[in-house]
Amino acid sequence: MGMSGGGGKSRATLSEINITPLVDVMLVLLIMFMVTTPLMQQGIEVDLPKTSSSGVEVNEEPFVLVINADQRMTIAKQKIAMNELRPKLKAIFETKKNKQVYIQADRKVDYGFVAEAMAEVRAAGIFNIGLITQPKDQ
Repeated sequence: MGMSGGGGKSRATLSEINITPLVDVMLVLLIMFMVTTPLMQQGIEVDLPKTSSSGVEVNEEPFVLVINADQRMTIAKQKIAMNELRPKLKAIFETKKNKQVYIQADRKVDYGFVAEAMAEVRAAGIFNIGLITQPKDQ
């Protein structure tokens, strides 16, 4: 009888769940989510032509700089070299009110080339630059 009582006591001890480690893990996860959520909300703003609320006028078509996969740039189906980009854009946007350029780059184009093109656009005095992206399902 004394033995069975001892056995019952040890079994009761085993069936109790120690929740302290669980609470510790949950608190760490909660802190991680609290820290990462504001970081995720900042993100990068990309102006897309269809949803842009920057007020592109109806009579003025959006100005698109297209960069092909082989790093050839075209404006309105006319080829343009990187060194011609800044003076050409300055001349085009002298008279325009809406100083906004959209860059449509092929996904195979090197990031550095796109960054260089963006720098040239900024050097021409146009700071409103949008990136045209394709939706995921296409």
